[in-house]
Amino acid sequence: MNPRRVLLKLSGEALAGPNKTGFDEATVKEVARQVKISVEAGIQVGIVIGGGNFWRGRTSDAIDRPKADQIGMLATIMNCIYVSEIFRNSGMNTHILTPFECGSMTELFSKDRANGYFAQGEVVFFAGGTGHPYFSTDTGVALRAIEMNADCILLAKSIDGVYDSDPKTNPNAVRYNTVSIQEVIDKQLGVIDLTASIMCMENKMPLAVFSLNEKDGIANAMQGKINGTIVTA
Repeated sequence: MNPRRVLLKLSGEALAGPNKTGFDEATVKEVARQVKISVEAGIQVGIVIGGGNFWRGRTSDAIDRPKADQIGMLATIMNCIYVSEIFRNSGMNTHILTPFECGSMTELFSKDRANGYFAQGEVVFFAGGTGHPYFSTDTGVALRAIEMNADCILLAKSIDGVYDSDPKTNPNAVRYNTVSIQEVIDKQLGVIDLTASIMCMENKMPLAVFSLNEKDGIANAMQGKINGTIVTA
């Protein structure tokens, strides 16, 4: 795995650090440092961020699911605005693209527009998910990775790879070095949700799962050095 263009998926909850909500500035600055190394090495970087540090609508039955998902979409936009500004203060040029109009805060997504920014060595944030309810940010990152002809999806998580069972509850859980997306689906390993998994399988989009907290984990992954699990398509 030696990527030229990557889609990096960041967990909103992971960016919250020990606070569990909002942002941990030190964590986001460290992400920016590593992404900058990769951009300066000529790698084109697109980023999708989850919204779990602000909102997890599926846990609530108090409101309609489409409305809950819309709140989640807005949470991802808030995350991208914040992280984008940290990136800018670190010396990178960034753009936030959304699948729906969002005033002057973002730009409307188009493949040509994103490709133009990538060609200029600028980081592109894909916010707002797919723009539709019932689709997670997992599906959003799979869609954008496929649409933008990325070489792979990088999943920076709070866990350091894919395990055969939950390592939080099973101390004997075994980490995979490599696993196929078909096996992920068949064994319900939960790397990404089922819709996103099938999209990656059908479009032969590989993934890599590694720990956000590992020193230089993002920079290494963008150079093809995965200390975690490679999910083959």
